[in-house]
Amino acid sequence: MGVRLMVVDDHRLLAEALASALKLRGHRVLAAAAPTSGAAELVVSRAPEVCLFGTASPAAPGVFDPITRIGQERPQVAVVVLGPVPSPRGIAAAFAAGAAGYVRHDERIEGVERAMLKARAGESAIAPQLLRGAFAELLNPAAQPDDEGRRLLRMLTPREAEVLVRVAEGEGTRLIAAGMDIAPSTARTHVQRVLMKLGVGSRLEAAALAARTGLLERAAANGGAPQGPYAPEGTQRGTQQGDPPGGTRQGPYVPGQRG
Repeated sequence: MGVRLMVVDDHRLLAEALASALKLRGHRVLAAAAPTSGAAELVVSRAPEVCLFGTASPAAPGVFDPITRIGQERPQVAVVVLGPVPSPRGIAAAFAAGAAGYVRHDERIEGVERAMLKARAGESAIAPQLLRGAFAELLNPAAQPDDEGRRLLRMLTPREAEVLVRVAEGEGTRLIAAGMDIAPSTARTHVQRVLMKLGVGSRLEAAALAARTGLLERAAANGGAPQGPYAPEGTQRGTQQGDPPGGTRQGPYVPGQRG
């Protein structure tokens, strides 16, 4: 039986894309809207079974306040957060606010659907690996603040590291595509993935974060573009394992990508 749901995301196009995908799978979407700050009013007025709540910054202060209000005024509504892999504080904040689940932005549509069904049934919907990662970070916190740049770099693929350096250099989508010999649509997808993984909402924020944490220097030291792509030994510029020549492979639809 389909779920009666709402999708809210600060990026309207992403909300509408996810809503369309779920409609095709037999679910009834009452609304697909932005921004998330207005989610509480919509949910209270429409009373869905499930609300998918997309955010790029799960650790930001007050980001889950709408979920708290939903729990107070519509406690029967299950809220599932769609976000990047956050710090343990981000996951804890989501559940403390009353969320029934947390799903990664790059989860397949089937994973989002499973989380919706579990949340509607009153179960917690979070992947075990997310919990393991959160507990591991809590038990083994980073020893030095300046390790943040190294941690962020490990989250990026070689191609994404190159894209980030190019973004910080002020290159637009077409310049990135030309410099990496890929299609503009592929370049745009890589930029969206970089923003999602860094937990920021714009290219400017990504560049600022990269500069503040030393990520740019680390990427350049590893060969980041334009000086040269960040590529571990044996990795060819602009390609990943399994990519076709030219780097134009398009992956499956992943909900909640940012950018």
